Amino acid sequence: MNVLKPHLQSTVFTLLERQTSQREIQRLTGIDRKTIRRYQAIFVSRRAAEANSPGVTAGSDAADGQTPPPPRPPAIGATVAAKTFDFARSACEPHREWIEQQVRLKRNAQAIYQDLVDQFGFTASYESVKRFVRALRQIDPQQFDRLEFAPGEEAQVDYGEGALTRDPKSGRYRRPRLFVMTLRYSRRSFRRVVWKSSQQIWAQLHEEAFRYFGGAAGYVVLDNLKEGVITPDLYEPELNRLYGAVLAHYGVVADPARVRDPNRKGTVENAIQHTQGTALAGRRFESLEAQNRFLEHWETNWASKRIHGSTRRQVEAMFQEEKPHLRPLPATGFRYFSELVRTVYDDTTVRVDHSDYAARPAAIGSRVVVRLYETTIEIRDRSTQALLRVHARAARPGSLALPDNERPFNPSRQTAFLLASAGDIGPQAKALCQHLFDTEGRVGQRAMWGIVGLAKKYPARLVEQACDHAVRHHIHRYKQVRAIVERLFEQALECLDQAPQLTLPLTQDHPLIRPAAEYGDLFRLGAQTRASNESRPINNGDDQPAPNRARVVSATPASSADASAPTETLIADQLRLSTSTGDHSE
Repeated sequence: MNVLKPHLQSTVFTLLERQTSQREIQRLTGIDRKTIRRYQAIFVSRRAAEANSPGVTAGSDAADGQTPPPPRPPAIGATVAAKTFDFARSACEPHREWIEQQVRLKRNAQAIYQDLVDQFGFTASYESVKRFVRALRQIDPQQFDRLEFAPGEEAQVDYGEGALTRDPKSGRYRRPRLFVMTLRYSRRSFRRVVWKSSQQIWAQLHEEAFRYFGGAAGYVVLDNLKEGVITPDLYEPELNRLYGAVLAHYGVVADPARVRDPNRKGTVENAIQHTQGTALAGRRFESLEAQNRFLEHWETNWASKRIHGSTRRQVEAMFQEEKPHLRPLPATGFRYFSELVRTVYDDTTVRVDHSDYAARPAAIGSRVVVRLYETTIEIRDRSTQALLRVHARAARPGSLALPDNERPFNPSRQTAFLLASAGDIGPQAKALCQHLFDTEGRVGQRAMWGIVGLAKKYPARLVEQACDHAVRHHIHRYKQVRAIVERLFEQALECLDQAPQLTLPLTQDHPLIRPAAEYGDLFRLGAQTRASNESRPINNGDDQPAPNRARVVSATPASSADASAPTETLIADQLRLSTSTGDHSE
């Protein structure tokens, strides 16, 4: 048998004496209801024993068979110590009204004591003031005002955690996100679990909830999460544009709560706790669809048929009263979109998915917002969100949605730069680019950029040759010009591969080749110089001066009077090298 500790028993008996429900006791203490029920029986038996005790006088109400009414329970949060504190014996009792006012201003006991001494000449100790203030705070708990709403006026939304569900990607169990929307008047809720959240998923869940209820509330209270609110602000919050468009489609206004103020949407907070603690606790599901089916079944058979604790009425009955007051749903659903920011090009168009769309009256160089629908696109002003143009979405890349009367033909600095770059390639390239601009205007500058860019990858001679071919055959498409350049480049490579490889014959006679006799004389002279260096005696530091050594070297070629001048030069060089080698060897 589970036996509670003495302080927990005292807490349970105190709460039972205040007529607190078993569910509230479980929430406050965390004790199981079976244990609370057992201690409630002990509490009732003790009260019955006290009522039958001989201490009851004959003239009392208990003796007449009438049970006296129980005393009014104190506010939640008061403890037993607050009941036993004797305010009348405290030295602070004469200043009670002033001290209560300071406590409501959230001033601490030290500040109150100092002001009592300065303003009222308080003579008691600080401990007396501290005990008095502590008792006042225990009696005066935090106050909450219960807000009442008309049928169909407000709905509250929030995210929580669902039950463990098997992830189809990893095969493991993890908790999905639990979306709950609760109508404030009837407490009827819509519940759905998803794996991940995004701006579009958040908006789609709202739309599903409106269809589930058969109507929409006047406004929705939500957290400041990024899927709904981009910039939190008490007076002018910036909503997500897609989310705001969905609410506007259904005629609903968003009312974000204050930052870190969950009590403003306490109804949906309690609904999430009720769902997690009653419906999903201890359960596991194999898929999201199975959990969503279970939540819908649980809401229909159990949650909607319960008697609400505050109103003491059935939730389903209150929902039937509220349903006629909900806003009617529009005939068509919301068309979801994605947004991009694009820059208006020099030809007054914006590029989306490799296709160009007219953006006038947006200025060239400005940035606009492009909304992508399934079959259409909208171009809007970035600051005011004003609609500028609507186009049918292109079926294939490379399309151009620009009327002929909107094409600008006046040259710009970009046009002059492209023509100058084409002139560097050749006259035919410049002529082709000029023709493109004359026929298509600034729209043709895209093809001009491509033609100029071919010279960075292929030889300019081939690009000029391709442009000449295009001009003569009236070809004015960049892709065709590029194909011609690629074909010419492949032909040039084939010509290089097929060219014969010339082999040079081996020859012995050439002006750069010396006669063999010169090399023979060189080798013979080198051998004689080496032999003379080896036979020369070594003296200690008294070597022959450099001029005499030079005279010996210069006199040596005299024996070869028939040698030519180049031969003498070669031999002299070799002698200098040999002499240098001999010096190092010595």
